[in-house]
Amino acid sequence: METYEILTELLRNKKWKELKEILDEMNEQDIAELFMELEERDLTLVYRLLNKELAAEVFVNMEPEYQEQLIRAFSDTELREVIEELYVDDAVDLIEEMPSSLVKRILKHTDPETRKSINEILKYPEDSAGSIMTIEYVDLKRSMTVADAFTRIRRTGVDKETIYTCYVTDSKRKLKGVVTAKDLLLADENAEIRDIMEDNIISVNTWEDKEVVADLFDKYDLLALPVVDKENRLVGIITVDDAIDVMQEEVTEDMELMAAITPTDKPYLKMGVFENFKKRIPWLMLLMVSATFTEKIITHFEGALTACVALTAFIPMLTGTCGNCGNQSSSTIIRGLSLGEIEFRDTLKVVFKEFSIALVCGIALAIVNFAKLMIFDDIGWKMALVVSVTMIAAVVFAKVVGSILPVIAKKIGFDPAVMSSPFISTIVDAVTLLIYFAIASSALNL
Repeated sequence: METYEILTELLRNKKWKELKEILDEMNEQDIAELFMELEERDLTLVYRLLNKELAAEVFVNMEPEYQEQLIRAFSDTELREVIEELYVDDAVDLIEEMPSSLVKRILKHTDPETRKSINEILKYPEDSAGSIMTIEYVDLKRSMTVADAFTRIRRTGVDKETIYTCYVTDSKRKLKGVVTAKDLLLADENAEIRDIMEDNIISVNTWEDKEVVADLFDKYDLLALPVVDKENRLVGIITVDDAIDVMQEEVTEDMELMAAITPTDKPYLKMGVFENFKKRIPWLMLLMVSATFTEKIITHFEGALTACVALTAFIPMLTGTCGNCGNQSSSTIIRGLSLGEIEFRDTLKVVFKEFSIALVCGIALAIVNFAKLMIFDDIGWKMALVVSVTMIAAVVFAKVVGSILPVIAKKIGFDPAVMSSPFISTIVDAVTLLIYFAIASSALNL
């Protein structure tokens, strides 16, 4: 029997002791997932079986709508207990997701010091390092011995988000070094922190974009990253779990932009039909209007199409193939830009490389296409040559455009993912037709 079925069976039979014993042995993430399957009345009832520490951890891992259900059901005492157990960054995330009526109630039951910290973090822009940091870290002084450091960690560590990485500051809170629990464990207890700390510190400013933060975690394999202000004073840290959340958000946002959908942080099944409509229709309208260029081009060359109806048959194949070529290039370059592998200064290298790749791909496609047209479609060699030469020219254009547009987009401040499949395809379709009709008109005297 699955855990959910066991839980609901015990709940139905009101076997609270057995139910609590099972929950106490489970991981908080698994409990949160199970709780989100329960009815609202049962959710509140079962949640109250958890001890304070576990309850807070489960609460953090639940979706905002279920958190809201619980907050509305909590007494003032229960709400205060949950808030007291939350880390400050988790409390900030909670407040950002709740309606204003509940935010007032949450802040009302938050102690003054925590409320001040929450307000401090809330002042930072949503996409900044300051907005995802926590102020709960272990700080040490250079003059401390290893024994002193362990004493401080034992005394204050229980309320900190991490105790593995400790930060060394001076009397003005300026960041001077970093020391890990491993460094402390392996050092002599009488050694001073100044002698074992690492002073080559990787840190980030409070106003830095959180995407840059995620890149630093990925590049240096960090567990935590110190956040400093303009005067290099330590104001907080970002832990790896928050960095992973940022990475997931960025990947989701890029995927949505590449599919011509306005990014959203709501799960798909939690969004209504009209909400989805609003996210998609602006882009669809824009792309539809853009596609009228293709219609205008076909109308302009209507005489050529009338004179040689066979030209029409190859339009889908040419536009489809060239659109795919452009999308290959744009996807590759967007990924390179996201990972920091490609910079604006590399534009000429990128264009030359994609031009070379396009030339080889275009020639290979043209040869196969020419052979197919001559052997299987049994059309004249002139028509086959027109289609094949068009293939080479359009593939080169598609790949060059697909590579350069994301680079330019990033340079002028747009997300490179905007220049993805839908936009590349629209541009490439129009230009492919221009190339096709220009070559056909010239070669076939239309």
